[in-house]
Amino acid sequence: MKGRIPARFAPILFGGMLSIIMVSIISAVVLVVNQGITPDFAIRWLKSFLSTWPIAFPTVLVIAPLVRKCVVYLTTDS
Repeated sequence: MKGRIPARFAPILFGGMLSIIMVSIISAVVLVVNQGITPDFAIRWLKSFLSTWPIAFPTVLVIAPLVRKCVVYLTTDS
């Protein structure tokens, strides 16, 4: 299928997608809890997202393989 991303990039794509989803949800929830929904919520959320995603993305890339190894260690096929 044309236009698909090669499988070798799957871990990076996974990290990018997961971190975008997580940061989007968490930054919105934190803003609502701490400041409420105000007329400038979208701008404040975007600023929060843009300042935290560059931290979350590489963190997911580093942590996800370690978590996978822990899960394999802690689980069984029984």
